[in-house]
Amino acid sequence: MRIAIVSLLTVTFLALTPRQTLAAEENSAHTGNAAEQPFKVEQASTRGSVVIGGKRIDYEAVTGTILVHPKGWDDVAANRDVDPKAPEPVASMFYVAYFAKPDPKAPRTTRPVTFFFNGGPGSSTVWLHMGAFGPKRVRTASDTHTPAAPYTAIDNEFSLLDATDMIFIDAPGTGFSRVAGKDRQKAFYGVDPDAHAFTDFIRQFLGRHNSWNSPKFLFGESYGTTRSALLAHTLQQQSIDLNGVMLLSQILMFDGSADGPEQNPGVNLPYSLALPTYAASAWYHRKLPGAQRDLPGLLAEVEQFATHDYAVALMQGASLNPESRQAVAEKLHQYTGLPVDYILKADLRINGGTFSQQLRASEGVTIGRLDTRFSGPAIDPLSKEAFYDPQASAISSAYVATLNDYVRNDLKIAADRPFKPNAYAEQRWDFRHRPPGADEASVETNVIPD
Repeated sequence: MRIAIVSLLTVTFLALTPRQTLAAEENSAHTGNAAEQPFKVEQASTRGSVVIGGKRIDYEAVTGTILVHPKGWDDVAANRDVDPKAPEPVASMFYVAYFAKPDPKAPRTTRPVTFFFNGGPGSSTVWLHMGAFGPKRVRTASDTHTPAAPYTAIDNEFSLLDATDMIFIDAPGTGFSRVAGKDRQKAFYGVDPDAHAFTDFIRQFLGRHNSWNSPKFLFGESYGTTRSALLAHTLQQQSIDLNGVMLLSQILMFDGSADGPEQNPGVNLPYSLALPTYAASAWYHRKLPGAQRDLPGLLAEVEQFATHDYAVALMQGASLNPESRQAVAEKLHQYTGLPVDYILKADLRINGGTFSQQLRASEGVTIGRLDTRFSGPAIDPLSKEAFYDPQASAISSAYVATLNDYVRNDLKIAADRPFKPNAYAEQRWDFRHRPPGADEASVETNVIPD
């Protein structure tokens, strides 16, 4: 197993001058005077194995921290136009990397590397790491609350380690990553600052782990797909071409989001895009009228309606005649299970939160947003949307507790600070983005040009 230096954070951040910040980064592989470095330095390296597709994969697990700076940061102190007494913003980005034992017959650089990150914005990557693709997976209940500890981590036969080395990255301020310095949230909590931080991280990682000539992939989830689109462009600007990008639960154009589309009147695309998800969710909870149907056949029918008759009706707006309006409402009832009268009152437009609250409203139950199989009590049955996500409430404790146990006992990290599953950065996030070739930033994020 490759021996790696692991940089971990201290609980308290120190006020550093620009020169001290630079010295801390350059000497991150050595312990020293606490006043000269913002992050505690430790070492950890472990070995493991997992069986995937009947084949045993031996691997090394490497943990580490990479320091990144805001765009425009200059590592030559004399060239910086800053107050030398004010600590510059800096972020530490924690990662767990899994490297499969190399094939002695193949060059190391032929092995792909894939960078994984969840979204939020402001989410750690515990979900992809411990729930989907890492060599260990948290065992949780399928659609109900997972009982309290002790929790179980099992070997993950669905890991991608047989195909690629994997690097799971916690965004600044999440997980074991941290932000420090003057205006630190402004420096890292935003569409473009976040992309710059991840670009800097990947560039440094490739050098630290001798992966410059390896095939390179990104795997983003939710807001992580927004980040992936940005990185495809910003990495290319750093002369780093990608071999592929994988998007899970993509959102590249925020005008298409089912979250609060009523605040963007005149844009009806979210309602059409969300309808198949509503239909699948209603089907799962057996809320569709009539006999239970075949799901693939139902979805094909719903997609046809959503992109044709429904889209046309929404586009007509107030000019839609009463007969057509009634017909569309009745069709929506067939596909969502919501009452016709409610759909008419909603002007044929149901957002994601409203659907989750209304589908099982007669039972006093709301359903999950990230995974609509989950359900929980509607604390305020008369509210438009639930103020919590039943799915998150059902599994978060299992993930956070298992991750904390795993990094300390399996990965041998002596972490003395809390793991933050979420930085709750969304309310402070700067969603403005200037796409390539644009003269100014757009208010509603759209990274399709990137």
